[in-house]
Amino acid sequence: MLDILFQDDYLVAINKPHGLLVHRSSIARDAEEFALQLLRDQLNLHVYPAHRLDRKTGGILLFALSKDVDKLMQQQFQENLVSKKYLAIVRGHTPDEQDIDYPLRKENGTLQQAFTKYKTLARAELDVPLGSHPTSRYSLVEANPQTGRMHQLRKHFSHIFHPIIGDRTHGCNKQNKLFKERWELDTMLLHASQLSFIHPVTKMYVHIEAPLQEEFLRVMGIMGWTVS
Repeated sequence: MLDILFQDDYLVAINKPHGLLVHRSSIARDAEEFALQLLRDQLNLHVYPAHRLDRKTGGILLFALSKDVDKLMQQQFQENLVSKKYLAIVRGHTPDEQDIDYPLRKENGTLQQAFTKYKTLARAELDVPLGSHPTSRYSLVEANPQTGRMHQLRKHFSHIFHPIIGDRTHGCNKQNKLFKERWELDTMLLHASQLSFIHPVTKMYVHIEAPLQEEFLRVMGIMGWTVS
């Protein structure tokens, strides 16, 4: 059963597990389960994904319960009227706060403006040597993307040399290998934690929060961080 965070007559939000695809894709032929089909069967209703999350990203995934509401909600996402917050564990000690203003290239080569704000919530230094470093350093960050580009957070944190742990495409192979071998973890440590918007039908303010999932919490424990 999927964990439902919010539901009314028009919208439903789930806490998507890490590793679950939103819908069937030719890119991931190995997948047999998809959030769209699982939720449809759980509710016995047609559902329409109002936005996307990467397969390896966990957290809030919003669906509409009709095509008309889906269109309205997608428009809000496209116009950056939806406030999104993510939690991520990254390599190194990040600054207290930083704005990342770095355009990203689409598949067709076109550059798009991309802007991310983040703040550091916690830092850790583990007595685990890696390469030429006698210890390993990590940070827990809360990121607020102001635009919605594909893989924006993954690319932006890689750009500032603080890649997200478990990100195979844009991350650090040495760190990913360390987490796999030492802690048997290959989950990408990126979690969609909060979503806020004006409801497209009722016009009420909606704020949704998603609790962290098991693997993310396990790494929080390894780092010595508590969940507030």
